[in-house]
This record gives sequence, C-alpha cells and structure tokens, in this order.
Amino acid sequence: MASQCSEADVVARTSSSSSAVIMREAPERRAKKQPPQQSIDEFWSRFTTKTPGKPFTILPDNFYAKRLAAQRRANPSLNQNAVRSYEEAVQICKEKVAKIVSECRRVNQKYRDMHFDIEADFNQSLKGITPDCLIGLDENKCYLLPKSVKRIEDIFQDPQFFVEGATANDVRQGKEGDCWLMSALCTLSNMPPLIEQVCCARDEQVGVYGFVFHRDGEWISEVIDDKLYLIKEDFHDSLLEREKWLDLQNRKNPEEEYRAVMQTGSRALYFAQCSDPNETWLPLLEKAYAKAHGDYNAISGGFVGEGIEDLTGGVTTEVFGTDILDKEKFWKEELCQVNKQFLFGCAQGSGVHGKRKGIIEQHAYSIMDAIEMDGERLLKLRNPWGNTEWSGPWSDGSEQWTAEWIQKLNHKFGDDGVFWISYKDLLRNYQHFDRTRLFVPENPDDPNEPKWKVTQLWTSLNIPWSVDYHDTKFTILLKGEPGVKKNVVIVLSQLDDRYFKGLQGEYEFKLQFRLHREAEEDYIVRSPANYYMRRSVSTEVDLEPGAYSVLLKIVATRYIDLKPVEEVIRKTCRGRRDKLLSIGLSYDLAHAKGQFKESEKERKEREAAEKKAKRKMGAKAAHAARRQQRLKQKLRQKRRQSKMEEKRLRAKIEGLATPASMQVENGMSDDEAQTSDDDGETQGVAAHEPVRDPPTTSNTASAVQRFHRRNESTQSLSFPSRRGTAGTDNTVGGTETPRLQVNGLPLPHRKLSLSDISDDDLSWDSELDAPDSDDSDPERGFFQPGPGMSAREGEGEEGDSDDEFAQDPWNAVCVVGLRVYSKGSEVEIKVLRPGEGDPGDKKEKLLDVDDSAADATKDLAGLEIGLEGETEELHGGTEPVGVELDRQG
Repeated sequence: MASQCSEADVVARTSSSSSAVIMREAPERRAKKQPPQQSIDEFWSRFTTKTPGKPFTILPDNFYAKRLAAQRRANPSLNQNAVRSYEEAVQICKEKVAKIVSECRRVNQKYRDMHFDIEADFNQSLKGITPDCLIGLDENKCYLLPKSVKRIEDIFQDPQFFVEGATANDVRQGKEGDCWLMSALCTLSNMPPLIEQVCCARDEQVGVYGFVFHRDGEWISEVIDDKLYLIKEDFHDSLLEREKWLDLQNRKNPEEEYRAVMQTGSRALYFAQCSDPNETWLPLLEKAYAKAHGDYNAISGGFVGEGIEDLTGGVTTEVFGTDILDKEKFWKEELCQVNKQFLFGCAQGSGVHGKRKGIIEQHAYSIMDAIEMDGERLLKLRNPWGNTEWSGPWSDGSEQWTAEWIQKLNHKFGDDGVFWISYKDLLRNYQHFDRTRLFVPENPDDPNEPKWKVTQLWTSLNIPWSVDYHDTKFTILLKGEPGVKKNVVIVLSQLDDRYFKGLQGEYEFKLQFRLHREAEEDYIVRSPANYYMRRSVSTEVDLEPGAYSVLLKIVATRYIDLKPVEEVIRKTCRGRRDKLLSIGLSYDLAHAKGQFKESEKERKEREAAEKKAKRKMGAKAAHAARRQQRLKQKLRQKRRQSKMEEKRLRAKIEGLATPASMQVENGMSDDEAQTSDDDGETQGVAAHEPVRDPPTTSNTASAVQRFHRRNESTQSLSFPSRRGTAGTDNTVGGTETPRLQVNGLPLPHRKLSLSDISDDDLSWDSELDAPDSDDSDPERGFFQPGPGMSAREGEGEEGDSDDEFAQDPWNAVCVVGLRVYSKGSEVEIKVLRPGEGDPGDKKEKLLDVDDSAADATKDLAGLEIGLEGETEELHGGTEPVGVELDRQG
C-alpha cells in the first residue's frame, strides 16, 4: 500500500534526500501574526516585574525595625543643628560605658563584648568554624590569619590610650586592606580635636571603650572590649618556634622571653598599630569601626573621603585632576583651605598595584598641608604604611633641599611615609582627589556666627531599566529673608551597604540629581557625576528663599555574580545563624528609613496587585486539585478496562466464556470500578454459566504466554484530549474508548500506575485553569467559574513563561535620602510622587542639555499637559505597514 513502507525504504529515502528529512525534523518557525512593535512591547512588559519591591526586613518579627519605621513616618523631616545628632550619640555612648563599668565592677570582672567576642570567635575558627568577626556573610574562605588574641594589659607593658595626643605619625597600617581608613585618620590628626571627638568614652581598667561614627546622615555609638589580634601564636601553640626557643642555652624562662619578643608592644598587633610601642587608640578605633560594619573584612577597600565622612559627618566630593578647569583657583580656594574648611585625600587611580617613582598605584594618601613660599607651591603627603615615599623632586635627599628649606618646612629625612611634592607633580601623578567639606564654624571665636543646620528625608524608589529622571522628586522649601542668598549644601545619598555586606542584593546604583526653581524648565545646578564613590553625590550653591525641586536620575546595574537577599538568607540561616542575626538587624534598621507612608493611589494599586496575586494563587491551588482528580479518574478507567479485558481473555482460554459474557457493559459505575480495583476481581462472567474447576495458575499463565507469541501485531490504545470532560464509565469526553484487540480478542494489560499518565496531559492550561474575576474565592479548594470570567488570566504572567526575563524580571528598588545643610535658614523637605503635584511641573523633566536627543525633545514641554487627549494620534506601530504610512502622512 502507498501508506506503508519498509525500514529499508525509509533508510534509502533518508540517504537520497537528507535535506528533506532535516527540514521535516526541524521545520521553520512560523512568524507570529502581530507587528514587530507589539512583540517589542510584550518583551519589555515581561522584562520588568509587575510587582516591584525589595525586602525591608530580614529577621522575622523584628520589633526594633518596625518601631523605628513607625517613628520615621511620624517625624519624616528634622531641621536641627548639624552637631546635635553628634551630641546625642556621645551622650548615649557615655551612658553605655558607664552602665557596663557599673556591671563589671559589681561582679569584679573585666568587660567581655559578647556581640563581638574575637577571642571566642578565634577559638572556634581553630576547629574549622567560619570566623564571623573576620569575614562577611557572603564569604566562606578567610584570608585574614591572626594567630592569637590577648587583652591590652597582656600585650603592652605600659598601655596608654594617647601618648602626646593623636598624630599622623602614630598611624601604621596592619594586615587589613584599610589604607583608606588609615589615610582618613592621618588627615584628621592635623585637626587634633577631631579624633578626640570620635573616641568619646573609656574605662581602661575595666577594658571598655566607646566610639561614635557617622552613618547615613546621623551619628551612632559603638562599644568594644580591649581584646586584639596578634601576629604570633602563644608559646605552647607554636611548635616550631617553641623548639627554637627551648634549644637556646642559658635561658631562665624561654616562655617569657618568647612573649616579650613576639607578643609584646604595638609591633605584635596583626591589624593597625601605633608607632609608639605603648599607644593603643588606633587599634581600638579600628576594631570599633570593624564591629560597626560587622567584621574586619567589611572595611577592606574604600576611599579616603568615605572614611573622613564617617569620622567627621562631612560631605565628600570626587575631583579628578584632568577635570580641573582653573588650577589657580583650585590651589587658592580649595587646597590652601586644607585643615580649615576642607580635608583632602588623594590616590593614583590607575595601574595594578605597582610603583611610579615611589607612589603606590591603587593606594590612598593623605594631604597633610599646602604652603606657598618663595615662589614654590608645595604639599605635604603621607603614606599610611609609614614607609615608601615619593622619589621625584622634593623627595628626601633630592637637590631641591637646602639647609634653609629644611628649616622652613621643619622636615626630617627618613623613610617614615611623610614627603613633600610640588603642586605640578601632584596633579601629574595623582588623578583622584577626595574633598570633604566640614561643617565647622569659620570663626570659632565668634559666638554670633550662624550654625549649620541639617534636614533630611528618606524614601524608596522603583528604578526602571531605562535611564531617565524619575517621576518621583524631592521638594525643598527654603525659608528666610527674601532676596538674601544663603549657602546651601545638597546631598543625595543611598544606604551605606558596607554595614550589611552580603545582603546588598543584585543591584548597584549610581546617583545624580538636578535642582530646579519650582515649575521652571531650566535647572539651576546639576550634581557632578561620581565615577568611583557610589554612596552619595552633592553640590554646594547659594540660593534665595523659595521653593525648589530636586529631580533624581538613578542608574541601576544588575550583577549576575551577586546573590539575591532571599537566596543568601536561605543559604546562611543554618550554618551562620549568629552572623545573619547581626547583619540582618543592621539591614533592617537601615531600611527602616525607606518605609515611607504610601499615598492613596499607591495603596489602591498595591491592594489590587495583592488581590490579583491571591486570586492567581487560589486558581493554581484549584488547578492542582483538579489535576489530581483527573489523574485518578483516568487511572481508574485504565485499570478497570485492563482488568475486564484480562478477565475476558482468561474466560476465553479456559473455555468458560459465552457470547454474552464476551461483551463488557458500559454502564458500570465508579463504585463498581473502585470495588474491582480494591478486590482485584470483576463481575464480568455471567452468573448462569456452569461452574467448572478453575485451571491452575501455571496452566493459565502459559496459555496467556502462548497467546502473546502467536499474536504479535497490536493496535495502540488512545485516549481523547484532556480538554474533554469525563463521561460514562467507559468513555472519556463522551467518546467510547477503543478496545485493544488481537484477532478479535482483547489483549491483557499490566497493572497501571501514576507514571503511565503523562504530565503534559495534566499541566496548567491558561485557557482552562486560570481565572480572571474578582468573584473567585482563592480560599476554596476548587475554582468555580463565575459570570463574565475570562479564560486567559495568568497567560504571560511572571513565572508562567519560559522566557528567562519573565522568570527573573528586572526589579531594582533603591532607598535614597536627601540631606540639606543650610546656614542661618530653615528648610523643609517633602517627597512628591506622581499625581500629587501640579501637572505643569512635568515640564521640568526634560533631557539634560548635553544629551544627544535634547534638541529633538526641546518642544515637548508644552505637550505634556495634553498628552492624555492625544493618545490615539501619538501611538503607532499596531497597524500593517501600509496603513501606518497612510496614518502618518
């Protein structure tokens, strides 16, 4: 027959026309019957999540975060003296220290910090347990390898917190990669009160020390004990070193001598150390800073400006040497103000950690002083390592130095990390400068000088993939005498994720803003872009009293090597419980700032989204129940049919069957089928037939086997589509199920199981299973369609598509805050969300003047208000090409 062919024919056809076979195996994909624009729109619809958000609390039932969030919503904007937050933190820190001292003296014990116990943590690490005080939540291997832990009194012979005050010469960087923090401390040492202000309380006998740091616009306090890491292990734990010391002759006490050489004084410390062998302020401050951020590894890598901000509460701006317009102005108005209104750090921003004339690449330096004398412009710099200096002009021993210059600059030769460099060589060899603005009085002796005040407000924003100015903006109301300009510093910042490293999520954000006079199209000032420092951007400007708008442009970048917060929690909740509790609490308290009070429109949208998600969840639960029901029904039908056919075959072989008994009744009920399933028997044989002795099991089995060998041709058993509904007992979808026969006789089947039913027949089908009505009740076990219900709800929703973007859509949410520092004027800040302001304010949202598309969009400002009425004429791309051309002229 034409429809039949042998296997050889198939092979021959395949070899002679292989291309045709390939085309049949992989047919060309038929194009969708929709215009390209619609395909693109659908892609972007799947690309971005329809339910944006981020976790604001990590720990379950975090009372502290909830309480803080409620307090933030009740008092969103504070207008207070810039130093008031510092004074409050100092007072809290002193109270903490006093409380701890009282407790320790009562029980006659030195203070042990249970929340940052480096001794217990070190002992656990010797057993192979991850050291929480050294590495972060997202790290498994520790590269910091201290050998022992001891208290201050066991390390130093005559410990003193300060020896002749805190100076830059005290600072020596240890094994930690925190050169940026060490450089910041060197810079602060030029203004002696600044370091003393950070180290605000202590009791050296009890072993408790209190410090304050600036974090996310406000000051916090931190308390630690006096335990420190050492480079060398204890005498009895050092097998190799112990043997060497024991081999020495004429030694009274080798253990004490080992300890005096290896574990005594500043040089024995693993991390930062003072140059004086008995000074302790630097390693203790570094430890407190590490505890505030969770661990020592969290403070590895950073910028000098960030460290100065955290220690002073100032505002840092990036300056690139190649971007300086007027180098004369930069020298006179900025660098010459070092240690007065500004503090500076610098770095060689390029390279791979090599040297350039003694300057370390990718390394932070402090600018200690700037002088102009006898026609020379010179700057004093310091390397936080305490060695390795500049080797060019004005370096130690260079020809520029004379006895007169050595006396004028009070300079001493030596590899101590301090060197002088000319202004020209500074700009040539250092590309990156961190300039920190300090909010200190210009004339400390003038009691009538206006004080700096700060106002801040935080919120959270959903950041789209496309880069543009956000629809949500901040508004500033600057009060004061009309026509009199006031100096104002505006800072846009995001949360410092160094405090919850490992839980920062997949996205990183770069900030930018533009300042407008209210409802004016042209902007007053635009924040300079930060290329390295992501934490904040700022600008300083003189403004008259009035209302202003701050437009935000935030660029989000997603990194595939960063893990989502929920995945980190799932991975660490068992093995690193204490670490997750510590970092999670820091995360929750920081994100309490972003839990804003939602508007009525946002509340309705959120409730609608939650209701839709609840309906969808209920529909899927109902589908799962229906699937199980259909599965049982199909399996029951197959089992019943198999047993009845096997019974008829046995009856035929044994000669017991009659023509009446060869027919199977279609009216068998489900209860009867269930009975036959349970009992393993069926009532298919007529009752009036004569009873004969049943054949033996072996005879019956051999007869069945012989029957199989004689009849090898079979006809497949098929079932109708799953889209039908179950009918009578022997029908599916109202169609009688065909019987499998061999030469007119039914073929017996094996006992079926759930694996015989394909999952493809029972998978979620959006046409059958998904609801689209508010009338559905997700709490019910089975979904009941209501009137007017759509059959395509859920198709194309997140999680139902094979598209990788739909499975893991874009969901970037950033918590941002606006701080305004003003001198002699009151400030109010508000968040203005879409739909809350004047529609005419949209004309502010134009492209930057240096954007390539600015000219093409310059006339859109007047069209914004009437945009809704022009939808039909502005929208295109949904018609065939010829029709589109006609519509567009």
